[in-house]
Amino acid sequence: MAQSTIKNILTEMERGIEEEIQNKLPLREPGPAKLTLSAPGAPSPDMPDYVEHRDGATEIGKLSAEAVVREYEAAAKEIEAVGAELTERVEQCQTMTRDAFRMTEELKEIAARYREEAKRVFLQIESCSLMTAEVRKTCAELSEKISASAATATATDKSKLKKK
Repeated sequence: MAQSTIKNILTEMERGIEEEIQNKLPLREPGPAKLTLSAPGAPSPDMPDYVEHRDGATEIGKLSAEAVVREYEAAAKEIEAVGAELTERVEQCQTMTRDAFRMTEELKEIAARYREEAKRVFLQIESCSLMTAEVRKTCAELSEKISASAATATATDKSKLKKK
């Protein structure tokens, strides 16, 4: 999908360049042609180094070819810039993915610590509950012993009073 989109963009750019050349080439009146000081067949300083003029090309042909190649080069540089931007975004995604995996591991460790704490609190509460039940049982037994000894003492006191 992305490849077809890029092809469509390039095709549209090519059409635009062709239209610009056809519509905006200045009509030159005969007169002295601009001379460049470069060697015949060598690219001008403004042209990319992957092209060079052919021997025998007319000045209009050279200028037209230079204009077209400059437009293509500008488009190629923009495409490379988009590629560099895309690469930067991919690197950001990779960084976010690494960070997310690291954070997921940290969250697993935190969850494990919470489970250990829950287990500790659970055991402590049950221990306190058992201890409280034992204290209640002991208190109840003591209460019964106290009540029983008080009842025995009261019965003994009553029998001593009757004997007197």
